[in-house]
Amino acid sequence: MDREYVESSMITSIGYDPNTSTLEIEFKSTGAVWQYYDFPENLWYEFKAGSLGKFWHANIKGQYKENQVG
Repeated sequence: MDREYVESSMITSIGYDPNTSTLEIEFKSTGAVWQYYDFPENLWYEFKAGSLGKFWHANIKGQYKENQVG
C-alpha cells in the first residue's frame, strides 16, 4: 500500500485502500506499521484533516481489527 508522509509527532506515514477499507499507519516511536480493517472511507478524510495522534487515540485505537504488518 502506498503511504504518504505526514507532519505528526506520533505518526510517520499513513495510507488507505478504499477497495479493502484498510487503513495503514507507520508509527514514529517504533517504526512499526499497522493495518486497521473495515475502516470507513469517510473517516479516512476526517483522520487526515486534523491532529493524527488525537484522532487515532479517540477514534481508531482499539476500535478496529488490526494487525502489525511491518
